[in-house]
Amino acid sequence: MTDSAFATDDFVRERISAWLRDLGAVKRLAPKTLEAYGRDLGQFMSFLAGHMGGTVGLQSLRELRGADIRAFMAQRRSESLGSRSLARILSALKSFFGFLEREGTLTSEALNVIRTPKIPRALPKALTISEAKDAIVATDAMEERPWIAARDMAVLSLCYGAGLRISEALAVTRTDLEADILRVTGKGGRVRIVPLIAPVRQAIDTYLGLVPFKLWPEEPLFRGLRGGVLSPRLIQKRMEALRSALGLPPSATPHALRHSFATHLLGKGGDLRSIQELLGHASLSTTQIYTAVDTERLLDSYAKAHPRG
Repeated sequence: MTDSAFATDDFVRERISAWLRDLGAVKRLAPKTLEAYGRDLGQFMSFLAGHMGGTVGLQSLRELRGADIRAFMAQRRSESLGSRSLARILSALKSFFGFLEREGTLTSEALNVIRTPKIPRALPKALTISEAKDAIVATDAMEERPWIAARDMAVLSLCYGAGLRISEALAVTRTDLEADILRVTGKGGRVRIVPLIAPVRQAIDTYLGLVPFKLWPEEPLFRGLRGGVLSPRLIQKRMEALRSALGLPPSATPHALRHSFATHLLGKGGDLRSIQELLGHASLSTTQIYTAVDTERLLDSYAKAHPRG
């Protein structure tokens, strides 16, 4: 918002604020995404003010052409912005103008002629089955305090054994737990149900039997040394120590355990649609990237094992 503070008139500034409120309250975007969208739109308004030679008002937005947006995107690309950042900028602009159209403020066709930059999709870095298991089991040997060892083992077990994001694992409460299932609140507030296999449930129960703090039903299970909610950084540091001790690749992170969960399920014949639901992906196309990971592993094994490899 700061970039647009002096580039826009009061009316446009108020519409930007209303749009951001809508994204937070209705679309439930994460705070960092909101911040990035606000910054992107602010930079666009500042560019328009210079490009059009004056404060940006409603009429300026009505007169917007595809060439104006292309000029802005070209300027941002000249500043060494990658395709992913440019795609996010375009998404922010489309979201704002879509908001103005929905509320009847204006209609603009300018963005319809702009293509979204192609984003090269990096393959997730999955661990092998033995690496994932070793990382979880070795946690016990690396920590002298039994309840902290049990805590870290339970969190990593949720990442690998239930496919949870680290933020989802650290948000789990007693209320979310049932005998053999877990209710997970994921991105955008979407709730999904995932099964708890016996080793994961056992890891959680072991931690619950050792944790020295009172855990209320609606509060996160996993606690720091002084009883506060556990920081994801501590689990990341645990994985860093495990990488060093076990000789794991640099890609071995808590999130890599989630990737490993999906890749190993697919490798064992798991249904892609079911894996999508377990991971909490809104779109099947996001989950389909794991087919490429599994194919890559298969071809790698073939090349190593085949006599002509």
